[in-house]
Amino acid sequence: MKALLPVSPTAVRAPDVPEAPVVLGDTPEPEPHDDELVLAVEAYSVNRGETFQLDGRLDRPWPGWRPGKDVAGTVIRAAADGTGPAVGARVVAHPPASGWAERVAVPTTHTAELPDSIDVVTAAALPLAGITALRLLRAAGPVAGRRLLLTGASGGVGHYVTELAASSGAAVTAVSASAERGARLLELGAVELVTSVEQATGPYDVVLESVGGTSLRTALTRLAPGGLLVWFGQAGGAPVTLDFFDFFKGPRQARIAHFDYTLSDASYGDDLATLVRLVSAGRLHPEIGTVRDWSRTADVIAELRNRQVRGNAILTVG
Repeated sequence: MKALLPVSPTAVRAPDVPEAPVVLGDTPEPEPHDDELVLAVEAYSVNRGETFQLDGRLDRPWPGWRPGKDVAGTVIRAAADGTGPAVGARVVAHPPASGWAERVAVPTTHTAELPDSIDVVTAAALPLAGITALRLLRAAGPVAGRRLLLTGASGGVGHYVTELAASSGAAVTAVSASAERGARLLELGAVELVTSVEQATGPYDVVLESVGGTSLRTALTRLAPGGLLVWFGQAGGAPVTLDFFDFFKGPRQARIAHFDYTLSDASYGDDLATLVRLVSAGRLHPEIGTVRDWSRTADVIAELRNRQVRGNAILTVG
């Protein structure tokens, strides 16, 4: 079958071969375990973390790894153990990897069935960003009536967090690199949009920080006494350096928590079903910045690296 195969960041290329992190090639058909179904992939989403793994900023999880954690399509082979959706069911899924392909094996516990009202392009925008947003807000605790600062807000996770938090009663201040990229966040319920964390005045009960570098240090000073900063990413690429004495300059009894969405639960099916229900009810609106044929995946990755895509980038498999 056809799949997008990762290219080593150190690969030697011929002068006439353009630089690209993935190439379309042939790979064996998936061999599912008893608790896995096989999905004919119709659409997938590209996540920033996958771009970091492709360019070497993050380690690839295992030899032979292929990218692809957010997919939607039709079940063509049900799980041998009798669990999960039947053949012909339309599903959204969150496999561990290898979803940028014509077909992929997925644990049935990592899937949710789709109603007719949700197309595969919308569904493919849900898994990683949506699950991360749900679990981030659980880590933050009750947000009704609380002031919340969200950095790096114009990506897929940021749009979901903004809409979910605002609908739960939080007063969300969103940080976006430009007013244009962040305009949609105001429509989704943010009470304030700023273009740098330095412009955020606070104090905030909760900070959700995903940029890294100096952004985290500055955001820490914006916390209210006893406030919580949840660190969930380093999209800016610069490492964070903190001096313990910074806490004495900032709020009293401030807390910092590291967040990893994979540690919350080994199964993603329930959260996927929640996201599907919210979208179907008109209570959650995936922000899709671009939709392309999967032959344009390398172009989309370049645009994501240059922050030219607002929200999710979706590729369709013809």
